[in-house]
Amino acid sequence: MKKIWILFVLILLPFRVWALELTDLHSQTVLLYDLDNEEIIYEKNSNAEVNIASLTKIMTTIVAIENISNLDEKVTITSDILKEIPKDASVAGLKNNDEVTYLDLLYASILPSGADATTALAHYIAGSSENFVNLMNEKASELGLTNTHFVNVTGYDAANHHSTAQEVLKILLYSLKNDLFSTIYKTKEYTLSNGLVIKTTLDYYNPSGMYDLSKIIGSKTGYTDDAGLCMASMIEIEGKKFILITLGASKDAISPDNVEDAVTVMSYIQHNYKNVILFKKGATLLELPVKYANISSYKVKAKDDITYFTNNYTDTNIKYTFDGVDNLSYNNKKGDKIGTINITYQNETFSQDVYLDTDIKMSVIKYLLTSPICIIIYTSLIALVGFMVMILKKKRRKHYRRHA
Repeated sequence: MKKIWILFVLILLPFRVWALELTDLHSQTVLLYDLDNEEIIYEKNSNAEVNIASLTKIMTTIVAIENISNLDEKVTITSDILKEIPKDASVAGLKNNDEVTYLDLLYASILPSGADATTALAHYIAGSSENFVNLMNEKASELGLTNTHFVNVTGYDAANHHSTAQEVLKILLYSLKNDLFSTIYKTKEYTLSNGLVIKTTLDYYNPSGMYDLSKIIGSKTGYTDDAGLCMASMIEIEGKKFILITLGASKDAISPDNVEDAVTVMSYIQHNYKNVILFKKGATLLELPVKYANISSYKVKAKDDITYFTNNYTDTNIKYTFDGVDNLSYNNKKGDKIGTINITYQNETFSQDVYLDTDIKMSVIKYLLTSPICIIIYTSLIALVGFMVMILKKKRRKHYRRHA
């Protein structure tokens, strides 16, 4: 096996510079995260401790998921649970004596931001909201969140209930690693087992459909008087995924400023960034020598288009390595994995396994001329012939001496 280092200097290739000119956002706190490259690419006051309203329910939901043993188990909504919910809190619409599953409550916590659902989860999992809040704060400590503290399971305004955009991002990233949470977070509509249909709060903020929110593939919104309008959304543009956290947008405006900010960010990315092809499918990346065969070399080609999402073009270097066989021969068969190409561009690495896509046929002539075994045989034969010639010469000389 060997590692081949190759350096290409390519003209007019993209160079990513995330200098986003987002000066017209309404939210007091903003954080834009490149989910694919795992890096923050824009932030405004992202470490400020603020109330996060119903974004709290992200933590409520993931803690609930991790403490539920049977998602299909049914529970009953009681008057004691409903009495605990503030009158102006967002609810899913659960009624006294409704019988629903834990899974229903999880969906109802995220999609319509149901305080009735989160409160029911707290009571049935931990015995009370207070006990459940302790679990949430324990999880915050476990995740290393030093600026986050919860007082309730709903996000309703309360002293000492706060977080930051950066720590909300950490909570969301942790939660998205859970398949069930990720599915719920990306769901737009769901029917509970009691027949109640619930929808994402994005519909509430966009009732007339005046905003194109199709690129928001997952979301959690929130609002309180202290927190303002908030949103934690996942955006996908040209296959590229981002997390956008916005906190502290005003509700006094005619249009919802948290949604306006999301539209502004999506529009900016869509109009200023694009996927640029670094290598087209089928482009030759390197050639490997082939021994004893009807071909002298084999071209390693890009299996798929290799693209990079960027807004700026400049001269740059692309460096890649090939970890694989030193050379090929007729012993390698079509479909064999012969190595891996690792392409590095602007600190991002793309890897592609390389498989032989053709049969290599043996060349008898090349084998006879270049095979080490054949060379040894030839050398031995030549040496033997030389030795025999030398013996014959000695015999002739002796013969001549006798008859001289």
